[in-house]
Order: sequence, then structure tokens, then C-alpha cells
Amino acid sequence: MTNGSRNWVGYALVTVVLWGIWGALAGLSSQHGFPDTLVYCVWSTTMIPTAVFILAKTGWKLDATPRAIGYGMTIGLLGAGGQMLLFKALTIGPAYFIFPIISLSPIVTIALSFALLRERTGKLGALGIVLALVALPLFDLSFSAGPAGGLGWFALALLIMVAWGVQAYFMKLANNTVSAESIFFYMMVGGLVLAPIAWAMTDFSQPINTGWDGPWMTFGIQLLNAVGALTIVYAFRYGKAMIVAPLTNAGAPLITAVLAMAFAGAEPGPIKIVGLVLALIASLLLVLEPERPAVVEARR
Repeated sequence: MTNGSRNWVGYALVTVVLWGIWGALAGLSSQHGFPDTLVYCVWSTTMIPTAVFILAKTGWKLDATPRAIGYGMTIGLLGAGGQMLLFKALTIGPAYFIFPIISLSPIVTIALSFALLRERTGKLGALGIVLALVALPLFDLSFSAGPAGGLGWFALALLIMVAWGVQAYFMKLANNTVSAESIFFYMMVGGLVLAPIAWAMTDFSQPINTGWDGPWMTFGIQLLNAVGALTIVYAFRYGKAMIVAPLTNAGAPLITAVLAMAFAGAEPGPIKIVGLVLALIASLLLVLEPERPAVVEARR
């Protein structure tokens, strides 16, 4: 990496903070009577002002080549499609098993980046990756009772894990030849394409909150997610996928857990405490990992 080789740290940390706060607030929408399917629709609209802002800032330079459109739409549909599958999985399976499985998506990203992008890391980075992967499932792991729903939820959780892991890989791959602004624009388009499906999945026979603490509050919360999605595109542009993916996936839940405990005044169990400590150590190691020249890696 040449120009701004450490810029990825700043972008990744912004993503961690924004997604961490978003995670702590995301549940408020459904608690106030605004269904998750409509939350998706609102989220997809928050991508619009974010995409317009970054395009305007860069002089409206949109890459309209087939390669850019293909990469961008693939990234957008993998992310949005995974979110759609998550809605279904949570209706038939236990969230305390689904989320730990999904949280392992960096394994897919790391494997693809190692094999296809020839990314490598040093001892600090390797240890940080391992600790992050160990910590991720611990944030959601519990043993309370929940719906069984057969094994369909398990297959869906695996599909989401693969989809989001492959999405992160393509985000890095696309950044090698396509501008981050164009990637995000087509991510926005991919999210909007699936919005009608989410709308059709909504049960409008149930009461839906349309007040300020319904769609308007949801828009503000989901805007945190959208801006975080933009900054992670930049993080992948300047940083290694096998470092950025585990850092953001471990760091964001860390902030979410801390904020959730502060808001609710609750104390985490021993399993989550271990997860918090491991995530914190992993995040520090991944940030401190020295940059290794890509030229050296390519010759291996």
C-alpha cells in the first residue's frame, strides 16, 4: 500500500463506532411497533443521501463500466440478500444460535483473501484474527429457550454467513479497480432492488407505528448503518480484507455490548465477559499490526 496506507485504520474505526451505536439502538424500532421488514425499506432509503453526498463530494464521477456495475451490484445484493434471509431465519429459528453462526463470516473472507488475493499478515495480525473469530460467537451465545423451527434456520444462517463473507471479499477485490464511491452507489441500488420484497413480506394487518418514533426514528438509526457501510468500503480500499473484516466484526459488537449494558444497567454473564475481553485484545492487535508491502506478498 502506498498513498495513505494506514488510512484503513481510521475508516475501520469509524465503522466500528457507527455500527456499534447502531447495534445498540437497532432494536428500538421493533420495540416501538415498526416491523423489521419496513426497517429494511427505511434502511435502503438511507443509502440514497449517503451515496449522493459522497458522489457530489467527488465531482459526480460514477464509473458506469460493466465491471463497476457488476462488482457493485454483486456486493449490494449479497449484503441486502443476506439481510432478507435473516428476516426469515429469525422467524423460524433461535437468534442466540443464528447470530453466532453469522458472526463467523470473516472466516470466509479470510480464506478467500488468503487464497485468491494472496494477502498475508504477521504474528500480531494472525493472533488478532484468531482471537476475533473466537470472540464473535460469544457475544450472542446463550442457552435460553427459543423456537426450534427444524433445521431450516441453520441452512439460512450458513447462507447468510457465506453471503456476507463473500461480500467482504468482493468489496476488497472491487476496490482494486473501481472507485469506492461507485461501489457504494451500486450497493445502494442493490439494496433498493430488494426493498419491494421486504415491503411485500410486511404483515399490514398488524398495527404499524407511523409516528416520529416509527419510520423517522428508524431513519436516524439506520443512517448510522449506511454511513458505516460507506466507511467500510474505504477501509477495504486501503486495508487488507483479512484484517478489516475481523476487526469491524469484533469491534462493533464490543461497542454495542458496552452501550447496551450502560443503557439497561445490566451485567453480562461470564461468557460475554470473555467475548468482550477477547474482542478488545483482538482489535488492538489488528490495529497495531504493521503494514507489509503487497509486493513482498505477491512474490510468495
